[in-house]
Parts: sequence; structure tokens; C-alpha cells
Amino acid sequence: MEPLKGNTARASDLDPVSTKRERIATLAKQSPSMAFTSLNHHLDLDWLLQACALTRKDGAAGIDGEKYETYREKLLSNLETLLERAKSGSYRAPPVRRVHIPKGSGSATRPIGIPTFEDKVLQRAVVMILEAIYEQDFYDGSYGFRPGRSAQHALDALRTTLMGRQGGWVLEVDIQRFFDTLDRAHLREFLQRRVRDGVLLRLIGKWLNAGVMEDGTLHYPESGSPQGGVISPLLANVYLHYVLDEWFLQEVQPRLRGEAKLIRYADDFIIVFTDESDAHRVLEVLGKRFAKYGLALHPEKTRLIDFRSPRRRKPSVKLETFDLLGFTIHWGRTRRGGWAVYTCTAASRFRRAVKAIQVWCRGHRHDPLLEQHKTLVLKIRGHYGYYGRCGNYQALSRFVRLVTKIWRKWLQRRSWKTRLNWKKFNGLLDRHPLPPPRITVPACPRANS
Repeated sequence: MEPLKGNTARASDLDPVSTKRERIATLAKQSPSMAFTSLNHHLDLDWLLQACALTRKDGAAGIDGEKYETYREKLLSNLETLLERAKSGSYRAPPVRRVHIPKGSGSATRPIGIPTFEDKVLQRAVVMILEAIYEQDFYDGSYGFRPGRSAQHALDALRTTLMGRQGGWVLEVDIQRFFDTLDRAHLREFLQRRVRDGVLLRLIGKWLNAGVMEDGTLHYPESGSPQGGVISPLLANVYLHYVLDEWFLQEVQPRLRGEAKLIRYADDFIIVFTDESDAHRVLEVLGKRFAKYGLALHPEKTRLIDFRSPRRRKPSVKLETFDLLGFTIHWGRTRRGGWAVYTCTAASRFRRAVKAIQVWCRGHRHDPLLEQHKTLVLKIRGHYGYYGRCGNYQALSRFVRLVTKIWRKWLQRRSWKTRLNWKKFNGLLDRHPLPPPRITVPACPRANS
């Protein structure tokens, strides 16, 4: 889905839902300070059908255990009932089912809330309305969970900024437990600046207060927004748009001595400065700004880094690195002897990916060989799809080598009677090869340093 630009020139060529979204986007762009008081009339059966089509069908089930295969048996009837309950106010948002997924290297976990399928559809329908409005408000430095934008675009923008300015002072910021500490009162106030439709605000309030089911126990957090919900990324973007993006661009940046660039992906963000004193001043006030809205900077993961080009530093000074979105950003030599900014797989993410392969191969070692090969190919290609950036070929090669060793190890343990030596295994690989390392992300434009 492309970003909504408020252009209605092709509205007649679009389906009714897209036409409505374009109209909302156009009005939002023309009136940047206007609050929309009537939006729920756009919610109709066609709107819910498209929301259902955009909802992931193979996701985990919520607390009711219902999946799409069951829900679609009476799809139109279910959606008509859902629409009536949503507009009449009788809809009750079910609690989310909380699970924990690995975070970083895998030693820590991140809580994820899983809504029911029906709840996902309704959340997607509301997101489709709000997205048309807020895509006109969000700034270019925001990349997370927005149409037509991705983590790769954020990394490209960061690299272009660093190469164009020969590096700089990088403020690496981590917001401590952002989704758990997000203040709902401030969020409601931010939303009402653009949306005052009672039906939509009531639904959002129900989702925020729905509760969390974990290990059979239901509890109701007083703050935060559960990660995993369809609407949570948009609410996070709205919150940080006012708390961080707008404040930085309108109040902070005009007061700086040098240049500064903010690049944010959801709650992860980097600020690049050309002046060291600017960086120290912003770091000093940033904590106070966040505290005003119930947020806190992580004391250990927030740091200021001298990331200037090696040409601007003494040869004896050790080059520093920093991590963003699963990559380690560092300076490296080019083939012509110059310096360039490269991205390689972060050590913690690499270990987590290898561990996931290890766990899968161990648990599926007795599966048919062709099924194992098919799944491993998909996993490796998925890894290349995200980490296949220019300059990261070595890490991709190491990953597939380790996958190969792990696969052989657990195939060999299928039975104690036979031994799968490397000669036999290499013959197997000739018949069922694993994908070779491949750069999948187009290189961003070059800049001299």
C-alpha cells in the first residue's frame, strides 16, 4: 500500500474504499490543524471486507482460539454483526493473549499481545481511517510501520546522512519500556487534536483498557499499549510524533549551531549532529522532555558517540560503532582505499538467528528430508531478505555455513546406527542445495567521504 498523498486525480479509477481514503487524506492535507468530528460513517461492510483482506491470515490465535479458516465460514454475517456492535457501542474488546518472544541475543524476552482475529480486523479498519489523516502529518524522519516505508529506508537515510556529512556526533537513544509506560491520558489528548469522532475514540479506549491474559491470569495495566496489536504501531507513532518529532523539528533544531538529522523507526531513533555541543545540549534536555510525558531514557543504552569519518580523526583513536534495527553501523575501507559507512548484522541478532535454526533443526530432525530442506531454504531466504545489505556479504556467508553445519549435526542424530560424514552430506547438498549468500537490498546512493 503506497503512502496517501491526498491526490484525488485518479479517484475514479480506485475502489470505493480507496476513494474514501483519498478524500480523507486530501482534507487532512488541506486543513493540517482541523480535528475530524465525523469519520465513522466511512466504516461500512466494504471497508471491513478490505480490512479483513489486509489482515494477516496465518497469525497466532487470540484468547478465543479462533482463526481465519473458522471465521470466514460466515464471513459476511460475522462482519455485519461486528459493524453493528462497533457503531452501536456494544462491542467489547477482548483481552489480548500475552506471549514472550526473544529479544536481542535471546537471553531477554519481549512481551507481545495477540488480539483475536475479529479484533484484528476491526483494528485494521480503524487504522485505515487514521492512517489517511496522520500520513499527512508525520515527518519524513519517521519510518516505522508506515505505508511505503521500511527499516531498510531508515538505514539508507542514516547512511546517506552520515556519508554526506562525513559522519558526526551520533546520539543513540533507547526509550525504556516504551509500550509499557506510554501515558494513555497524553495519548488521548494527542489523538483529539486531529480526531474527535466519538465512535473511533471509544473503540481506541476499549482496546487500551482491554486487559492482558497471561498464564491464565487476567490483569489490567493502567498505562501502555500492548505490543502486537494492529493499532499499537500507529498509536506509538502518533505519541512520538508530538513528543519527539514535532518538538525536535520546530523547537530544538532552529536553536542548534550546526545541522542535525532525526531518524526514527517506531520507538528506536538516532540523531546525527555536526556540532558536538549541540549533541550534549539535546541529550541534556531530552530526558526532561520525555519525563514530562511519562517516558524515560535507558541509562545504559542511551549514549553519545563520536562517529566522525576517520579522515577527520587521529589515526590512534579507536573507531566506534552503534546498533540500529538489527545492524551494527561502522566505518570501513572501500576497494579504492577511501572510507565508507557499512552495515553488518549485529552480533546479538546473528546469535539469535543461529540459535533459532539450532532449535528448529533439533525439533524437526525426524521430519522427511525434503520438508526439512524446503523449510530451511525459506528461513535462509528470509534472513537474506532483511540482512542482505551491501557490505554484509561476509555475515551472510557465515550464517549459511553455520546453518549447513547445524543441519548436518541433527541429521546425523536421527539414528545411532548410521553416521553421516561430510562426504555423504556434501552429496546430499549437491541434490538439495541451500541458497548461497545474496545481497537483496538495493544499494543506496553513494556519497564521498
